[in-house]
Amino acid sequence: MRTLFLQAPSFDGYDGGAGARYQMKREVRSFWYPTWLAQPAALVEGSKLIDAPPHDLSFKDIEGDIRSKDLIILHTSTPSFRQDVKTAEMIKDVNPTAKVGFIGAKVAVEPEKAFSETSAIDFVARNEFDFTIKEIADGRDWANVKGITYRNKEGVVVRNDDREVLHNMDLLPFVTPVYKRDLDINKYFGGYLKHPYISFYTGRGCKSRCTFCLWPQTVGGHNYRVRSIEHVIEEVKYVQREFPQVKEIFFDDDTLTDNLPRVEALAKELGKLGVVWSCNAKANVPRATLEVLKDNGLRLLLVGYESGNQQILHNIKKGLRVDVAKRFSKDCRELGIVIHGTFILGLPGETRETIQETLAFAKEVNPHTIQVSLAAPYPGTFLYNQAKENGWFAEETALLTDDGRQIAPLNYPHLGHTEIFDSVEDFYKKFYFRPSKIASIVGEMITSPEMMKRRLREGVEFFQFLRNREEA
Repeated sequence: MRTLFLQAPSFDGYDGGAGARYQMKREVRSFWYPTWLAQPAALVEGSKLIDAPPHDLSFKDIEGDIRSKDLIILHTSTPSFRQDVKTAEMIKDVNPTAKVGFIGAKVAVEPEKAFSETSAIDFVARNEFDFTIKEIADGRDWANVKGITYRNKEGVVVRNDDREVLHNMDLLPFVTPVYKRDLDINKYFGGYLKHPYISFYTGRGCKSRCTFCLWPQTVGGHNYRVRSIEHVIEEVKYVQREFPQVKEIFFDDDTLTDNLPRVEALAKELGKLGVVWSCNAKANVPRATLEVLKDNGLRLLLVGYESGNQQILHNIKKGLRVDVAKRFSKDCRELGIVIHGTFILGLPGETRETIQETLAFAKEVNPHTIQVSLAAPYPGTFLYNQAKENGWFAEETALLTDDGRQIAPLNYPHLGHTEIFDSVEDFYKKFYFRPSKIASIVGEMITSPEMMKRRLREGVEFFQFLRNREEA
């Protein structure tokens, strides 16, 4: 089947790519690669991938591609679902015979609900869907395709058996050739990554049990399944050969550092290639491992600190001690490893006092840059079920405003959702508007004309973000 993989047009600045744990408009405009779409696209011969938001494409811009395809796969999420349903209906209007399938965590946990929203969805693929989509594109009878829920010829919704989890990750082809074929890599950027960058996975799943984290609880699972180091290195060599302009590779595994012997072995091979790289990490990596990574090209770690309060970390099953996180951060600073730290406000146990405790912790560990999010209870997560059981949801359970800004959906008896929302702005201001942090950013800009241009643009976006919050 002539197949199109589509990240649909959405609100301006929508980032729903692979690395977007919370699909929304960010305080500083950034875009992640749509790796979860690129992976099945790499399996389906002759397919095409369109990532509309970063490429500023409207439905009108992609209408010609839609008319020419037999099978159209949309990646959806809880925040984008309503807009994606509208897109599916427009697809059916211009190409009534096309089969429309949805993938993503939203439909993995609520497949039947998707069909009650619209008749434009023909099937959804649950959990890991790479070979599921390939079988459909190859024309297999849907009754024999594991891992899908579909509407049959009589209009009855049918749920097939689950597909087995993939363990031999080397069976998956590289995603980067799909990037080269269908994407403009200059459209993808993040404030803490060198530009241009490329990201992909070396494995799936995460052994951590964080109650809020979406993908391990809905799609990837808690068993960290990895590609062989040789397989990863071959893709890195492909990137070096085909994308000589790339300045950094980001490995988007939930926590690449979960397997210490493997990440050290991988780093040593990357060091032989002279690659500058970065990855997600938990704030508990031993100094000895950090030294190996730094000596072999590691530049930056994206670290989910979440909170500086030990009880909140216990509440969300983070499996992390505050004192260990402080020692890890000190080690990184001494070794010259840059940290982008992420924090979440409004988690269970949050109070006015714990917010200030987390702010003080953030100042102490002092990441180079930070991201502050509001606790987001996605369907399918422990946090979502916990919020429903305890009546923590505010008036409605939406996660975003219509234009893509994150809201505070959780409301506690001792701490209202409005106060939690306002605390994000206060956190940013008190972290960044310090003389030492301002001096650090200015120093970075002075030493690099490219960084000067980027930081000025990001500064404009950041202040607009603060202004929009004040108007909300």
